[in-house]
Amino acid sequence: MTDLSQIVKAYDVRGVVPTQWDEPLAELFGAAFAEVTDASAIVTGHDMRPSSPGLARAFARGAAARGVDVTEIGLCSTDELYFASGAHSLPGAMFTASHNPAQYNGIKMCRAGAAPVGQDTGLADIRALVERWSDQGAPEPAPKPGTITQRDVLGDYAAHLRGLVDLSGIRPLKVVVDAGNGMGGHTVPTVFEGLPLELDAMYFELDGSFPNHEANPLDPKNIVDLQARVRETGADLGLAFDGDADRCFVVDQNGDPVSPSAITALVAARELAKHPGGTIIHNCITSWSVPEVVKENGGTPVRTRVGHSFIKEEMAKTGAIFGGEHSAHYYFRDFWNADTGMLAAMHVLAALGGQQGPLSELVAQYDRYAASGEINSTVDDQTGRMAAIKAAYEGREGIALDELDGLTVTAGDWWFNVRPSNTEPLLRLNVEARDTAAVDRVRDEALTIIRG
Repeated sequence: MTDLSQIVKAYDVRGVVPTQWDEPLAELFGAAFAEVTDASAIVTGHDMRPSSPGLARAFARGAAARGVDVTEIGLCSTDELYFASGAHSLPGAMFTASHNPAQYNGIKMCRAGAAPVGQDTGLADIRALVERWSDQGAPEPAPKPGTITQRDVLGDYAAHLRGLVDLSGIRPLKVVVDAGNGMGGHTVPTVFEGLPLELDAMYFELDGSFPNHEANPLDPKNIVDLQARVRETGADLGLAFDGDADRCFVVDQNGDPVSPSAITALVAARELAKHPGGTIIHNCITSWSVPEVVKENGGTPVRTRVGHSFIKEEMAKTGAIFGGEHSAHYYFRDFWNADTGMLAAMHVLAALGGQQGPLSELVAQYDRYAASGEINSTVDDQTGRMAAIKAAYEGREGIALDELDGLTVTAGDWWFNVRPSNTEPLLRLNVEARDTAAVDRVRDEALTIIRG
């Protein structure tokens, strides 16, 4: 019996090529995607990994064999694929493994309008079909196969984003962009073309072997080159994109990282100026600053679990105008509730270019607390260690516990969250407090319990 549990995750397909999956399997995924979405037409795109074009074309063959017309947009960022899905009301499939190493690849799938396909919204059904067909043979082709055609949507994508954030009137800015040899090198030149931006491009060559550093800007070692370039050149800010360019990380004019929570609060304030009284989604690990800023700007903050499927579900349910996560994922109602690092970056550029001060001063109002960042601990017994943490804090005076996502422990001037990883034997700890000394104290106490 074929078992795809190692590559079909909660939100996507991801694994090593060709060891864990290959083009014949991709063809079955295409057929299953066509069956589960019941679509007459779909759109596909892929990143710059060497295995991506072949996997994407195999997927297209599988869908076309089921009678589905496939539009291939070719090289693109994940948010460009979401744009194509949203603008043309088509289910979509993006071939990327995001920030994973070069030997990995994957599929991020969505329904028409960029609605997510996750474990409970079709992915489990797709997996079951692929497993069955792997054992029993592919399904009979449709009486009339679908077509496979190509279309370039990069210009339309750029125009859509520029229609949402007007950068034409800002003061000139010097911006360093580190694309990490990923898809930001494909999208940034077109989106920024003709704007009052002096672009200093780092690692824009599309190269799925990631010769300079991993395309994961949340790991501090991967933004060292960007920080140095910003300082050397006197740039106004730096931007770093991950491999499929759906996430964006920001550093200020001093090369210092700007927390994704501060970016979430900044963008929330700007979106609330456009949509007074709107709802803003934030996950349970974003800073206290986010709900504070949302309330100060007349909005309603809604707290949710970590992960794009939960954010998008809550946005759809509440009609939220914007959502942000600590992982530098940013979601916009004006972008079909999908995440786009590029649009968040444009908001930062617009806010910075619309006033005269440096970025560090601009974001200071949104960055009010000290934080530990995410600390991972390898544990033998996730459930047992989680129970130990709960027992240690339960019943303490002035302390509240909630289990929306993992365990959040909140006191008057600090909070921490501990979550088990879904894929590794890890517990992830995040601490925030009013000052660094409190962060250190709470972090050390929590880690002592976590690590036994």
